[in-house]
Parts: sequence; structure tokens; C-alpha cells
Amino acid sequence: MLICKCGNSSRAWCLCCAVGNGCLLSGGAGDKKAARSSPNTSRKVLATGVRVCLCVFAFDQVCVHLCGCLRVYCSQYLSPLSVYPDAAGERASLHRQQSLPHRPTIPMVARIADQNTSGTPAMTEREASRLDKFRQVLAGPNTDLEELRKLSWSGIPRQVRPITWKLLSGYLPANTERRESTLQRKRQEYFGFIEQYYDSRNDEHHQDTYRQIHIDIPRTNPLIPLFQQASVQEIFERILFIWAIRHPASGYVQGINDLVTPFFVVYVFEYIKEEVENFDVSSLQEETLRNIEADSFWCMSKLLDGIQDNYTFAQPGIQRKVKALEELVSRIDEMVHVHMQQYEVEYLQFAFRWMNNLLMRELPLRCTIRLWDTYQAEPEGFSHFHLYVCAAFLVRWRKEILDERDFQGLMILLQNLPTMHWGNEEVSVLLAEAYRLKFAFADAPNHYKR
Repeated sequence: MLICKCGNSSRAWCLCCAVGNGCLLSGGAGDKKAARSSPNTSRKVLATGVRVCLCVFAFDQVCVHLCGCLRVYCSQYLSPLSVYPDAAGERASLHRQQSLPHRPTIPMVARIADQNTSGTPAMTEREASRLDKFRQVLAGPNTDLEELRKLSWSGIPRQVRPITWKLLSGYLPANTERRESTLQRKRQEYFGFIEQYYDSRNDEHHQDTYRQIHIDIPRTNPLIPLFQQASVQEIFERILFIWAIRHPASGYVQGINDLVTPFFVVYVFEYIKEEVENFDVSSLQEETLRNIEADSFWCMSKLLDGIQDNYTFAQPGIQRKVKALEELVSRIDEMVHVHMQQYEVEYLQFAFRWMNNLLMRELPLRCTIRLWDTYQAEPEGFSHFHLYVCAAFLVRWRKEILDERDFQGLMILLQNLPTMHWGNEEVSVLLAEAYRLKFAFADAPNHYKR
């Protein structure tokens, strides 16, 4: 992770996270005062005993335009072994658990299965009816995509989620007879890219891209054993490298690595019935694993096609969306907006990550998958509708926000919102509120702007 030192657009490693620079989180009140006066950052916040890095950062592409007044805060991107003294013990414990014959206990935040349908409970009559409706729509010679979107908005049953995501993303055609040939052609095309480009990862002009991908992959969902498997990390490296060199306008940007994971998990579910957190992908046939990899690549590419300006130079898409979020919140909950202004909390400091990672760092992966069911069904779900989800998400914590009476407390809250126990029910409520906001403000510019 790179930062922009105030007044200097040169690249520099994060002051709080780089090996040898120490961790600023152990400081007390005196250190807090000293840090705020540091010439290298516009503001640093220290918190004793709080496991969050609040160092100033930005992706290197943003630094040029924001240096000198940058106050963006980070967490999650950091290697826990280099930042938190107690994280090494947690990681070692996780490795010990993985070496045991029984399955490790996965923390709630890292469980992928829907919380509200964990285990293997009997399907309710309503769930069975919904699944039957999906199968009827999917069974026709030409799938009615509009009807499929209507069904998918409220969530997609696990059994039909892989095929539904492929259809709604535009990866597969609606015509049933053309699907198999399309899959074969696109999968061959992807592995053609691998043969053509992947060996160039060590070339001088691609080294930086591959090195950053290689660094970021182990940090992707580090608590879930599935993503720590060498074969899975190699798949992610290939997907991200091929995407980056085929999209030179943006290239690889930190955060894109997160966007592979929901697709990968959903397409693994297509071939297994057990829980996926501990699943050993090497037990799958090689052809199956290749299919999962290619399908994940193409569907991630379809997603990024709609939000690529989030990742081009200076990330203008994110900056516009953060500004739009600020304007929207000022209209829907002026008290929250004024409260954050009072304590000098800028939206870019927390919402940059919300836009860059599509809330994946704020929600458990199971919630992201449910959220993406709706994003796939909603027109411009990953770009336009996501703004209203972020607004609803922020206002959801209005009581907790208003209870905080200083900058430090607000930043720690906004970067560590308590969603680890969230499941389908909480996400459904969030989406319903986002839809209400969209209905009220999207087509009412006088309501949206002052």
C-alpha cells in the first residue's frame, strides 16, 4: 500500500505499516499530539488497544491530485503480521488448526454460507416455491431476462445462483442452445490469453503490476482457509494479471483483487454441496477448476466494464461517487451530515473504500454475495444503485455516529462497523432502504442537490 506524503507526490511506503517503521497504534495522548503535528501527514490518529490502522493513504494514482490536503484513512489492506503484534499469534493459530485432521472453526465474519440458512436445514415451502420459479424461467429455450431480474432482486437460491449470475452479467446468452458453445469459446479464449501473456509477468514493464498482485492476493480474505490455498492464489494471480494487461487504461489497482472472490466462490458452489470455507480445490478435476477460473475472469471483467473509471488514473469515478454520497446524505439525514462536519470527518476518509471495494471490506463475504444478487438484477447495480446502498448503509448507523463526540471515535467506528453477524435479513433491509432512497432521489434532481 502506498501513500502520498503531504506536499510530495513521490511514492512512499505506508509510515505505519512498513517493516521497521513500527506501529503507531500503541501510542497514548502524547503520541497522538505528536502525530498530528507530523509534517509527513495531514493527520494521524492513534488509539491504544484498537486494532485498526488509521494512517493516511491513497492509491498511487490518486496521490498526484490529492497530495497536500489528503486525509484518507486505511485499514484491511495491511498485512496483519507487519502491523499488529497479536495478529501473528492468530495467524499461527489458524495454520495450526488447518494442520489438524478436523475442520477448523471459522470466525463468523469469515463464514461464507448464508447465516440465515446455515447448516443443512430443510427447505421451507416458500424457499422451495421460489426455487421452482427460478427453474421454470431458466428451463425455457430463451430465458426471459427481465423476469429473471425480478426474481433475483430478492435473492437467488444457491442451487441456481451460478447460472443466474452468468446470465445476468451478460456472460451467457439467453438462448439455451447457444450457451454450451459460448462457454467453450470463452473458456478457450481466456486460456489463450494465459498462453499468450502470462509468461510476460516477469518482463520489466509488467514486473510492478505482477509484484503488487502477488503481494495483495494473500491479504484477500485472510481468515478463510479457501483463499490461502496455493492453487487458489495462483488462479487469482492469473485472473488479475490478464485483466490488468488487457486494460492498460487502469491496469491493476488495489481492491480489484476483492472483486474476484464472490464469483470464484459462487462458481465453486456449482460443483460442490459442502461448505466452501475449508474446501480443498485440488480435489476438483483439472477441467472443472479451469472452468471456474475462466468463468470468474469473464464475469469479473463484465462487472469492471461498468465501473472502470473507478480505477483509471486518479480514480475519477470514485471521487465523483464519494461527492455524490456526501450530497445525498446531506439531504436524507442532515443531522448525521452536520455531525461529521462538526468533527471534521470527510467522506473521502471512509467512503473511498466503500466505492473502491463495493463494501466488500465492510460486510462478510456471505453478505456480499447476497448483495450482488440484487446488483446483478438492478440496472447499473454496481455503479448507480451502489451509491444508494452506501447512503442507506451510512444512515443505518446514525445512532452510533451521533453518539461519537470526536474525530478519532468517528473514524474508528466508520472503519470497523459491527457487521460480522449480518446475514440475509440485514442485507435485505439495507437493500429495501436503498431502493426507497433511489425511488425518492434518483429522478428528483431538486431533492438530490441543494
